[in-house]
Formats: sequence, structure tokens, C-alpha cells
Amino acid sequence: MSEENKPLDRREFLLAGGIVGAGVAAAVGVVVKDRLPAAPVDPTGEQTIRRLPVLKTLKPKPNEDDHVRMQRELVKAMAKPVEQRRWIMVIDIRKCIGCYACTIGCVAENKLPPGVVYRPVTTTEIGEYPNLRIKFLPRPCMQCENPSCVPVCPVKATWKRPDGVVTIDYDKCIGCRYCLNACPYGARTSDFGRTYASESAHGAPQGENRPVEGPSAPWEHQPNNEYAKSWRRDGHNSPVGNARKCHFCLHRLEVGQPPMCVTTCIGRATYFGDANDPESLVSELIVKNNVQRLLEHWGNKPQCYYIV
Repeated sequence: MSEENKPLDRREFLLAGGIVGAGVAAAVGVVVKDRLPAAPVDPTGEQTIRRLPVLKTLKPKPNEDDHVRMQRELVKAMAKPVEQRRWIMVIDIRKCIGCYACTIGCVAENKLPPGVVYRPVTTTEIGEYPNLRIKFLPRPCMQCENPSCVPVCPVKATWKRPDGVVTIDYDKCIGCRYCLNACPYGARTSDFGRTYASESAHGAPQGENRPVEGPSAPWEHQPNNEYAKSWRRDGHNSPVGNARKCHFCLHRLEVGQPPMCVTTCIGRATYFGDANDPESLVSELIVKNNVQRLLEHWGNKPQCYYIV
């Protein structure tokens, strides 16, 4: 790779930021523009079709379980070119019981370190004592139709796929966190390279009862499979230092499995499917129920719908 076409690395970006602080913004613009990588181009057409051998022996039947139906519709959608799919999520907050099974399932599936959460669940108290109730709101990435996180990325490390999922190239991301600030939903977090074992005594008082701080556990360095690639958090390698977010478990979709948060939802409150299929369960739920989307006035057009 020639020197002039070499992608902008983290050191160069931080140097550019220092120049901005010195008031030489024009010089930074020249540096970034000259070293900006090309926007990624996702494959489309016949090569993206996946004919998956899932549920072959389980014949469709009326009123079958919603999870079986969603998986059957997932296999149907994967048999189409990627540009003909539009993945959406529907969450019935009337059913959400605040068990955090989706949060923990996501952590286990994607081997997330401390501080990195793809599926937080917020709680809100409604009413006054003694007449109180708690409202739970799972909040994955909204996979916006007009994502505000994409245009602010100085190295084009994040973009929207043809099927609507907003993704991140960990090899390109320089950790500037512009996208974190741009997202109105707080759906992105930074990976600072922390481990659970090394953080075990954080905030604990000194003394003989202080928990033992030790090296990270072996399982914390097992690779995850985000974006169809094996990532190891060894040293300062990606995704350490990168922005990270929910990606609808793209690696699971490729093998005919729904996102982990859908599978682990105890209250059966989370639904997933192809909005381009008018007969899909998610399309049916949106039509039949009172649905809302968060912060619609921002114009992001989130693809996560809430039944209220």
C-alpha cells in the first residue's frame, strides 16, 4: 500500500486533534481529506443469498409458536438478496418484566467486557407511593434509517448495510468517539480494554478484606464473532479502543438464528424479522398494535418499534 493511500491511524488522528486545539483547523482538514479511506461497499445480489438447512423437518402449522415462526421467517428472508431484506425489531414493553436476560444473553454471546453494553434496560417509576409501578425499556441500537452516527465518522468506519443494519469496521475505527456523541439513543459504548477480573476490586476500601485483584481470566480473551470475523481482545488489538454497538447478531442471522436477545427474552417481549415481508410477524405486530418509536422528532427513523 502506498504511503499516500495508507488509512489514517489513531496516532495521526490524535495529532490532527492537537492541531485543531492549536487553532489550525484548515491544516487538519487537509490531513484528514488526503488520508480518508474509501466508503465500504457491501456485496449485494445473488452472492448474498443464504439457503439455510434450518427447520427442514418441522413443517409449518397454524398458530405455531412465535419463536418458531420468527425463525422460519428468518430463513425465508435470508433466501433473498441482502438488499431485499429490512431487519427490524419490535419490543412489547407491556410484557417486559425487567429480568435483564436479554442484556446478559447479549454479553455472553458477544463476550462483552466491562463498560460495553449493547442491550441496556432502563427503568422508570410511574405514580406516587404507595401507588407505584416500574416501566422497563430495553434499548438496543435503533439501526436508524438515517443514522446520525454515520456522517460524523472521520474515517468512514461505520455505515448502514443494504439490509438496514448499521455496522462498524473495527480495523478502521480510530476510537475518536464522535459517533457516541452523535447517537441520540446512547446506543454506542467504547471498549477501553478492561476485564472483569482486573476490575474486581475497583472502588473497594483498602485493608485485609479487600478483594484480590488479579489477571484477566482465560475466557475473557476468547474471540467473539462479530461481523463474521474472529476478534481477540489481546493487548491493544481491535476491538479494544473501538466504538462498539448492537448489530442484531449478524453472525447468528447468517446461520438462521435470531438475535440472542430475542432467544433469551423470558417474557416473550422481543420480536425480530423482515419488514419487507408483509406476512411476517413483525409486520403484523406493527399493524395490529399501538406502536411508537423513540425520539422520532430527531428524524433518524429508528427501526426499533415499541408496543405500548
